[in-house]
Parts: sequence; C-alpha cells; structure tokens
Amino acid sequence: MGLSWREIPDEMRAFIEAQKLFFVATAPKDGRVNLSPKGLDTLRVLGPRTVVYLDLTGSGNETAAHVTENGRMTMMFCAFNGKPMTLRLYGKAEIVRPDHAAWAGLRGLFSDFPGVRQIFRLDVESAATSCGWSVPDFGGMRERSELIEWASAKSPDEIEAYRVANNAVSIDGLTTGYVSDDF
Repeated sequence: MGLSWREIPDEMRAFIEAQKLFFVATAPKDGRVNLSPKGLDTLRVLGPRTVVYLDLTGSGNETAAHVTENGRMTMMFCAFNGKPMTLRLYGKAEIVRPDHAAWAGLRGLFSDFPGVRQIFRLDVESAATSCGWSVPDFGGMRERSELIEWASAKSPDEIEAYRVANNAVSIDGLTTGYVSDDF
C-alpha cells in the first residue's frame, strides 16, 4: 500500500508534475488548520527535496500566516485519473516575496499571472504515498479561469487595496507577514 521516503523519488516527481490540482495544508500552533486547493501552472519540483509554488492573490492568506509562525506545511497530490494514488510531501516552508534574494530566480520559473502574491518554497523532509482507492476518477479535468479573470480586471492599486484589506491577517488574527511595500 503506502511507501515513504526522505526525499522525492524520480517516479513521484513525474507523478507530481502530471497533476493539475494539489492541496496545501498548514496550521498555527493554536487555531484552525487550513487546507487550500491549488491549480494552474504554479508548481515546480526543483529537486528531490525542494518544491516551490507560485501563490496568487486569493480570498485569504492563511498559508502565509501559518508559515510565518512555524513553517510547517504538507502538500497533497491525488490521482484523479489513471492508477489511484495519493502522495503527501511534509516539510518546512518559507515565503519568498519580491524583496527576497531568491525572488528573481524563482519568479522566472513561472508564466506571468495577474495577482502574483508570493512564492512558497518547501524543504521536503519526507514523502509518503497512500493507496488513493477512494479518490474518484474524474477523467479529463479542465482549468478554471475565474481567478485570472478577476485579477486581470483589477488595477495594481486595486489588487494592493484588496491585499491590505484581506490578506494581512489570518482568520485567527495572526499576521501573514504581508505589508503593502512588499510589491
């Protein structure tokens, strides 16, 4: 059934890169667990112990608050077609924003999307599979365009105002580390 490793094996890297959807889970020391679905072309496996994803402006910024507080992150990938499998990556994450030394190099790995907020870099401490036998087979999924359309319709000042109003503090009152001069 399940296997585990201290890093991402090559066959699991191929599995990760084939997925159109992944999930990111974080939690503060005290407070709510956050689980966010992610998609679009926003994920890169940089090596057997490093994964990055481009984070776009959304309804909240819980992941940033939790990573700022303790760095813990789990990423989950499910096979929604083909052979069933679930893969989880466990590790410590850091936030890379435009003022971070690694920003330019990491940002260049991704296409231009409106509303880019930050990049999360996960230092993978372990990877583990489980059977995924109860995950439905959805066949060919398609990407949604609503988030891109929303951000494209906003000016940079409107996106900034939205971030200040909605992305600076978590639902548990923790700072996300976001300040308006980040961008």
